[in-house]
Amino acid sequence: MAKQCDICGKKPQVGNIVTHAHNLVKRRFKPNVHKMKILVDGTVKRASVCTRCLRSGKVTKVV
Repeated sequence: MAKQCDICGKKPQVGNIVTHAHNLVKRRFKPNVHKMKILVDGTVKRASVCTRCLRSGKVTKVV
C-alpha cells in the first residue's frame, strides 16, 4: 500500500533522528493514511485518505 493521500497528495518525507549528542540518523515521516469509502461526485469510491483531509472536511465518509 502506497503511503500517499489520494485527496491532497501527501506522501512520506525524509528527516533526521537527532540524539542529545546531536548524532543524525536518516528516517522517514509517514502520513497517517486510512483506506475508506468516500463520496466523490455523488459516487462511492474507495480511497486512501489522510487524517488531515478527514478533519478539515475535504472528504465525506460513507456510512
